[in-house]
Amino acid sequence: MTQPAPLFSVSDSAAARIASVIARKQAEATASTPAPVALRVAVEAGGCNGFQYRFILVSPTEIAEDDTRIERGDAVVVVDPASLDLLADAELDFADKLMGAHFSVRNPNAASSCGCGTSFSLA
Repeated sequence: MTQPAPLFSVSDSAAARIASVIARKQAEATASTPAPVALRVAVEAGGCNGFQYRFILVSPTEIAEDDTRIERGDAVVVVDPASLDLLADAELDFADKLMGAHFSVRNPNAASSCGCGTSFSLA
């Protein structure tokens, strides 16, 4: 399902990194290892603050009909409905800094987050 104005957005740097990783994984794909076509962003219970972000490369068979599909350039991000509620008005970003490269979510709904940025709590 494509949404015209997604509640969750993807930065230019995240889109470029997703497209690069998926292209590399598709080139490495074999008959026994299906090629990913999208990055799934999910919110799960856990982490040191109550919720944690999860980033997973997924193949076409792992995309559900009710997933929201966000396309930015050559990058595709999918989000399940429950996670999308917790990601309203948030943005997926990618940073490549001296301490390492990583995806992060700028989430205005998070009341607090851990130092590594993968866990958060709601107000």
